[in-house]
Amino acid sequence: MPDRDRHQRPETDAKWRSALRRRLIDWFHREGRTLPWRSEPTPYRVWVSEIMCQQTQIATVLPYFERFMDAYPDVRALADAEEQELMRLWEGLGYYRRARSMHQAARQIIERHGGEFPLNFDDVLALPGVGRYTAGAILSISTNQAYPILEGNTQRVFARWIGWSRPVGERESQKRLWAFAEAMVPKRQSSDRHRGPAAFNQAAMELGALICTPKQPACDRCPAATRCVAKREGLQETIPGRVSRVQYETRHEYALVLRDEQGRWLGRIIPAGSRYAGMWELPRVGPPEATDLASAEQWLATQLGGRVTAGARLTTIRHGVTKYRMVVDVHVARWQPPLASQVSDPRSSGELQAEEWSFRHPEELRELPMGVTTRKIVRLQQSERQDLFLI
Repeated sequence: MPDRDRHQRPETDAKWRSALRRRLIDWFHREGRTLPWRSEPTPYRVWVSEIMCQQTQIATVLPYFERFMDAYPDVRALADAEEQELMRLWEGLGYYRRARSMHQAARQIIERHGGEFPLNFDDVLALPGVGRYTAGAILSISTNQAYPILEGNTQRVFARWIGWSRPVGERESQKRLWAFAEAMVPKRQSSDRHRGPAAFNQAAMELGALICTPKQPACDRCPAATRCVAKREGLQETIPGRVSRVQYETRHEYALVLRDEQGRWLGRIIPAGSRYAGMWELPRVGPPEATDLASAEQWLATQLGGRVTAGARLTTIRHGVTKYRMVVDVHVARWQPPLASQVSDPRSSGELQAEEWSFRHPEELRELPMGVTTRKIVRLQQSERQDLFLI
């Protein structure tokens, strides 16, 4: 019975934990990737890396991280950043709320902590955009504090180590896996970063990224293979348990590309409170405001006044956003402004203001932050030099 209990709850076996921890850290020092935030793991740099790596592959993050550090080398520089400049630098990473939360957090650090990144868990947890995992990762990696971490890679690794077969997103699974992470992280506060919490937590994440992958894990190269319950029982392909597949919803939208006689593009800064607030966009609309091309024309005409006529379809762009499969039909368009006597505040010229449309020269567009789809449309038109309908 004791052996059976130990197999059911291997984390209760101190020798099992110690051997597994030692093998993992030794492997990490041999095989771990050299990453810029690992080479210089200050709290600020680790924080930026953790936020950038949320829902994004490290290979994608690397050039963004380097550019970000060049532009904002410390908390004060980030707090002082212009939002449009920040969003332009973030463009392409997606999930733009992360960048806004970092901006808010930097200002909070200035106000509450004198510009020094806090080293107390509760203070870090209180920062916008920071949860339990991120706070623990920042403090363990940068200062070797003994905080456990649980994210996509480690929850898969830990579930396999202990043979936990239920979907990791369930409340009971999260409770069990957090408890296991707590048991595994080295408890001694040590100046030796090569053997403490910093090494273990990074090693566990690295194992999940490189070896203990979601499909076809490389168990033959895994330092934990002889201690892994899933491997021993042949369950590494089925653990962790599968969650229900997301049911994606198709959303059809229309983008209208319109230029004036000076070659300037019509667009606007997305207003505050919207999903992509602060980003520049072309006229683009979908349900419920528009369900076909004619209603898209009417939507923009209502925005601008006068009449909008859509022309040829230039292209169709498809991409995924959260639970949606986006289909964006891109059309050229012509705008016939209302007569001067019918308007008191023409919107076809002047400075761009929140929730208002105006025209921007092509060279200005390179400096404005915009979503991936909008950038694709702009580049397509600039590269092919399409003749668009004029006002």
